[in-house]
Amino acid sequence: MTSDDRVGPPLLGGERETLRAFLDYHRETLAMKCAGLSDEQLRERSMKPSTLSLLALVRHLAEVERAWFRRVFEDEDAPMVWSEKPFDFQAAYDASASTGAEAFAAWKAEVETSRRIEREAASLDLVGRQPRWEKDVSLRMVMVHVLLEYGRHNGHADLLREGVDGTVGA
Repeated sequence: MTSDDRVGPPLLGGERETLRAFLDYHRETLAMKCAGLSDEQLRERSMKPSTLSLLALVRHLAEVERAWFRRVFEDEDAPMVWSEKPFDFQAAYDASASTGAEAFAAWKAEVETSRRIEREAASLDLVGRQPRWEKDVSLRMVMVHVLLEYGRHNGHADLLREGVDGTVGA
């Protein structure tokens, strides 16, 4: 079992505080699932033909953060971290050149940008443009969407970590 230093969401918080806390909790869960592993272990794939690995999930979620916060609210043309085009997550999975340290540095930088955008927003009603859909979206919708992405992929991370070294748990 890995050390669990995550801070749980408030039981009686307001909407924004609760969304922020759940998103951070899931971000911390991803980091916890990868803690203490070597680059080789982070690259271990789930099963053929899948290219899914913990390292791939970190790269993917860095791109999710960028695609849903930076590109929606600040710079629609910001290049993705590993992919040539947005939402080409297979490219993020296949980016074998990066190390765990590089992937985590990129992910943490995107998380901090996302947190800054959310903190600076006057309300969850802030509107940005999702370039993929060519539609306006609210910060509220973006936070819920990204939270769902982490929830889905942290489930994958649970199974991947158990396959790497048998570690199970929250």
